[in-house]
Amino acid sequence: MNNMKKQKNKNLSGNKNHARENMNHNAAGENNKNNNININWYPGHMAKTRRMIQENLKLVDAVCEILDARIPASSRNPDMNTLTAGKPRLMVFNRADQADPESFNPWADFYRNQDIQINGANQPDDKNNIIILRTDAKSGRGVNQFAPAVRELLADKIKAWTAKGQSGHMIRVMILGVPNVGKSSFINRVSGRNSAKAENRPGVTRGKQWIVIDKQLELLDTPGMLWPKFEDQAVGERLAWTGAIKDDILDLETLGSDLAAFLAKYYPGALLDGYKLDALPNRTEDQNIIKNFNQNQTAYGFELLKLAGAKRGFRISGGEIDTERMARTLLDEFRSGKLGRFTLEFP
Repeated sequence: MNNMKKQKNKNLSGNKNHARENMNHNAAGENNKNNNININWYPGHMAKTRRMIQENLKLVDAVCEILDARIPASSRNPDMNTLTAGKPRLMVFNRADQADPESFNPWADFYRNQDIQINGANQPDDKNNIIILRTDAKSGRGVNQFAPAVRELLADKIKAWTAKGQSGHMIRVMILGVPNVGKSSFINRVSGRNSAKAENRPGVTRGKQWIVIDKQLELLDTPGMLWPKFEDQAVGERLAWTGAIKDDILDLETLGSDLAAFLAKYYPGALLDGYKLDALPNRTEDQNIIKNFNQNQTAYGFELLKLAGAKRGFRISGGEIDTERMARTLLDEFRSGKLGRFTLEFP
């Protein structure tokens, strides 16, 4: 995979320069070399969801995977190729308005060139069997492309139905994705009504539900599903940063520290502008701040939390910086898009 060169992010608040350096979809793994964070979250209802997907796949004509545009690799369940083999598919990069705008085309090309099994054969170049869209379900941008894309994806099948005198045949599509990726919000935007329960936290949808979009299109909403074990803990961390894993099971100070260190390296303008910092401490030279911790991303990020917390006036009794509150604030402002547009991995 090609390394990303240093470039200017014109969409970041204040137009600060940032370097992707050699960021690829394994880059954030460096954050895990020196900390103790270990993330796995696979409650019983997710195992049930897996069985439900397998049992209901025969009822649908296609599948639609909703990905988080900020983490297009980490938000894709690696089991989906096996689970949905044989079905035409759409990929929707949701929350595109919160992602680095330069990231969509590289990721779309990456997935189009993957050996995804369709109709029992590997057809990496058959674009009729995989269509990729980008949307922002919160604002509604791009969702009007969905119904036409479904009909384009299934053009041959629709033609065959029409030839048999079944021009009004119902098209059924299964909606899949990890928790809190925006599936329910997406469905509500596509349907034009609040058909699916949507909240900005994982685990809200717990059962399947059919939603009628129009007289010839019906969607099967499914609960968000992760996989039993993250082989790469950086994947779990990215999912946690974006809110796909419940905060209740996490050490938020460690999570916030690692996110702060990541942003300092790849999107420094977000911290400088968002928290009115004069400068970021140097990891190797400013020994007064990070003595003996220059290789420890979590410790470096913790110092950033303290600097940002001081600027926000987050203090507890005795004047100590409330780093837990600052970590939660950083995560909330990152997830909401208040800090800017970010993509955490590139192909």
